[in-house]
Amino acid sequence: MAEDRSPEPAADVCVVGAGPAGAIVAARLAEAGHDVVVLDAGPRFDLDDRTAQLDAHLRPGGEASGTPRGGGDAAGSLWGMGGPRDAYTSSGSKEYPLNAARVKGIGGSTLHWQGMVMRLHERDFELQSRHGVGVDWPIDYADLRPYYAEAERELGVAGAADNPFAPPREEPHPLPAFPPSHSDSIFAEACEALELPMHSVPNARNSEPYDDASACVGYGTCKPVCPSGAKYTAERHVARAEAAGARVIDRAPVQLLDHDASGERIEAAVYATPDGEEHRQAARAVVLACGGVENVRLLLLSASDAHPDGLANSSGLVGRYFVDHCFAGVGGRVDRPTRQNHVGFNTSECHALYDGEDPLQGVKLEFLNYAGPSPVIEALNADDWGDSLLDTLRESYGTHLAVGALVEQFPREENRITLDPSTTDDHGNPVPDVRWSVGPETRQAIERVNEVQRAILAELDAEVDWVVGPDETGPAFHHMGTTRMGTDPAESVVAPDCRAHDCDNLWIAGSSVFPTGGAMNPTLTIAALSCRLATRLDRWL
Repeated sequence: MAEDRSPEPAADVCVVGAGPAGAIVAARLAEAGHDVVVLDAGPRFDLDDRTAQLDAHLRPGGEASGTPRGGGDAAGSLWGMGGPRDAYTSSGSKEYPLNAARVKGIGGSTLHWQGMVMRLHERDFELQSRHGVGVDWPIDYADLRPYYAEAERELGVAGAADNPFAPPREEPHPLPAFPPSHSDSIFAEACEALELPMHSVPNARNSEPYDDASACVGYGTCKPVCPSGAKYTAERHVARAEAAGARVIDRAPVQLLDHDASGERIEAAVYATPDGEEHRQAARAVVLACGGVENVRLLLLSASDAHPDGLANSSGLVGRYFVDHCFAGVGGRVDRPTRQNHVGFNTSECHALYDGEDPLQGVKLEFLNYAGPSPVIEALNADDWGDSLLDTLRESYGTHLAVGALVEQFPREENRITLDPSTTDDHGNPVPDVRWSVGPETRQAIERVNEVQRAILAELDAEVDWVVGPDETGPAFHHMGTTRMGTDPAESVVAPDCRAHDCDNLWIAGSSVFPTGGAMNPTLTIAALSCRLATRLDRWL
């Protein structure tokens, strides 16, 4: 029997996108008693298939890799990405591999993310005021602080109050932090000598059972798949939304948002279904929550006589100021076992370089639980076998160390998302074009970070065998800034409450509203803003 994907006859809210932003908004509004419909372009993924996905990832010839460079991972075939549905172009000075780490489907990119969740620092909200670069947010850390606490409860964050550089907090994390890994203890020797304090990493995975999910059991494959369910995915909030009466429609890509005659109110989201039908989902309010790229694409596809340059784009800024985090790293080998393969996520980091003047950009050092190249892959590619191969594997595997970093990009108007009419998707719509470049100030910051990373490995007498510097840097796939918030409609796309300046009943959720990106992984801030948006929209309805 075919699944019913017809529109809901009477909806208070239509949420476009079932990643963390859309799922949190949907759950909280449904639990507040509102009629909610969620539309997502991708499918539902069966939880029972996670072990098979893990097998596909780990088998020889699969997507497992022992190299942490460049920021990408194995999102592609494991989560059904690719083909005409997900086509894109990249016309910037640096190629942007958009499909390397995004997922379309119920849960979004939390299905394969690593799960690190930290708050932005106070300086991130006041970059222009403090340093004369970028812009200030129209809200400050104090405004978002109570919502950060809500977000940590919503995601089930394991953490500790051991970070001397972190912004102030009001209560402990919901779950205790994961203990430092064995390789963290090795790094601690060098960091103490270099006066680089290490501290725990807040993680959205269960250090003990939480929210009806088990504690982490140590598969070590969090990115790209967690078979145990201990790592948070937005599927949890989708389930909560449905339990509260929301309707979630998968494989329902929205084609455009249709507005009334005045152009000031959205009347319906027009979406397609696998059977070739097209429907209109009417609602009193629409929440656009499909990421920093697809949010832009949908607004531009919704151009009309009233909005000739795209919906909510009177400022001309929809798609502009696209920022990401750049990866920098140094890896090598030491003459002792490092045992990183026992942990599949980061357990320690350092924010000592974050708020300084050298470099000016935010930098977050990450101590990677990295075991080196896969011994299976090395064996399959080896020229020799027997004792010679065994000696090679003993020497090369489990003796590796790597220090990574996320480096802030300042917003630049020329970095942007546009439409490319020369290439169309499976519905005949222009695909997104990503124009991304790494500016000179970011290159300098990466060079400085590499110096610090080299110093750490030198302190351990490590033999450096790879470096990711400014020429090799890749994105962390944190799509931010393309529908920035602000108080001036001429200089921003949404107001401080995340409602579009140009459309009375259109709200935008997610990292696309960030005016600046800092160097902290964005998901906790996405969740905090989503909690805040849901509170305000609840009052508005």
